[in-house]
Amino acid sequence: MAFVDLLISTLTQGFIYALLSYGVYITYKILDFPDLTVDGSFPLGAAVTAVMLVNGINPFIAMLASLAIGAVAGFVTGFIHVKLGVRDLLAGIITMTALFSINLQIAGSNLAVERAIDTVFTAPVVMAILGNVSLMYRKFIVSVIIALVFKLVLDWYLKTKSGLLLRAVGDNSTLVTTLAKDRGTVKIIGLVIANALVSLSGSIVCQEQRAFSSTMGTGQVVFGLATVIIGTTLFRKMSFVKGTTAVLAGSVFYKICIQIAISLGLPANLLKLAMAVLFLIVLVLGNRQKGGADHA
Repeated sequence: MAFVDLLISTLTQGFIYALLSYGVYITYKILDFPDLTVDGSFPLGAAVTAVMLVNGINPFIAMLASLAIGAVAGFVTGFIHVKLGVRDLLAGIITMTALFSINLQIAGSNLAVERAIDTVFTAPVVMAILGNVSLMYRKFIVSVIIALVFKLVLDWYLKTKSGLLLRAVGDNSTLVTTLAKDRGTVKIIGLVIANALVSLSGSIVCQEQRAFSSTMGTGQVVFGLATVIIGTTLFRKMSFVKGTTAVLAGSVFYKICIQIAISLGLPANLLKLAMAVLFLIVLVLGNRQKGGADHA
């Protein structure tokens, strides 16, 4: 039974963090934009959510607010890069650094959400439907629903004219220009959507853990990149598998790997090191597979 509980808890984490993976998928895989804003927009969503929950605001409204504030963070990075001419990597670093101070101003270094306060997992509308289900399984069901809903919305968006232009910017930005479209504007839109999703992930993590920490964003861009590369590598030869499906699977797989490492006795203070090593292994294996395919 303990194994089943651990598995459900790990899967829940995988689905919650899949939202972050969707965001990194947009910037890294579609836009080819190394966006470090993620390490700031993730805790930004958590900070806004924690403050709103503590002040008695509906958890679903807190989610929407996190989406909006994350979108603003993405816009700032896009504006710095496109309008001010700062290189993509530096633009993300500037926004991420600024967000660290902003997050501290919003919620301090730490903020706990009391058990009596409702979250998306204990809200009246959820309890009316899943009230007979234990909290652990309720978290799992809600997380799966949220991850799948946003996956379907993202799949739909990527088929629209705006979504196709987004893909074109990463693949062939000249094509976007020939279509009389401003590729800079398209980039900004992509960054807005990506960081809105990342911030939403931070919001749900905050509600699941009932806590905000100013350091919770550290290493999230590495996690996101790893899940995207794991997912796209695993399903490289399966063209029928959508990119969002691949990164969702990558997020779950990555969380399972980390949980296995913890279960085998890995000290908590070495967790980030384990994440970095796993990321490096995935990168090397991915590059070798790609190189083999190119030579074939």
